[in-house]
Amino acid sequence: MNGYTVMQSNHIKPEVNYREFRIHKLNTPEFSHVRLLLYWPIFGFLFLFLERLQPQRNYYPVYCGLDDIIPFCEWALIPYLFWFVFLIGTLVYTFFVDVPAFRRMMYFVIVTYTITVLIYLFFPTCQNLRPEAFVRNNLLTRFIELFYSFDTNTNVCPSLHVIGSVAAMFGLWDCKALQSVGWKIAATSIAVCISLSTVFMKQHSIMDVLAALPVCFFGWWIAYKILPNNKTNRFLTRM
Repeated sequence: MNGYTVMQSNHIKPEVNYREFRIHKLNTPEFSHVRLLLYWPIFGFLFLFLERLQPQRNYYPVYCGLDDIIPFCEWALIPYLFWFVFLIGTLVYTFFVDVPAFRRMMYFVIVTYTITVLIYLFFPTCQNLRPEAFVRNNLLTRFIELFYSFDTNTNVCPSLHVIGSVAAMFGLWDCKALQSVGWKIAATSIAVCISLSTVFMKQHSIMDVLAALPVCFFGWWIAYKILPNNKTNRFLTRM
């Protein structure tokens, strides 16, 4: 089985020996999943184009009344930044320990991130929720002020932060080594906290969070229901 071997001690040992990886082996069943990593630089270029390289666009402000009720909280910065650890950590873990879970997680990412980029392209959005001044002056607010200075308030709906959190959650749910209820609750709790942090740090409207949910559902349906059951699709099962 590609991905892992269950040892007698019930520990999971990586089956893929990446020390043997060579570029010419990308098309082999053992290493074909490595090609999925190529999506990240492609996505990065497309997102950079939308954020920095396009001429001035007319952005639609995303807002609802609930945004005014949700207070700004600088402590939301901590789960907001933990998103990078959560997403990258899950990708690295599944890449080395559970290749089938890595494949399905990457299918989810490819579907949902591509849909989101297309939405940003044809329906550009922004948010005007950031506080003009902070009530408290501390390390967290100073960092957020710096963060605001280089992170634009455009291309926000649906929220990639939410979609990425759900991708990591599904990836961990899918790992055969992490099937206990405790692990699933932990992964879910982290994803929820990160998603909530986007609105409490005033990086997103609650509408951005809600808009991400149907995108995530569609990605889950494709990556975890359609593709694994499509036995005639030889190409995707080798990717």
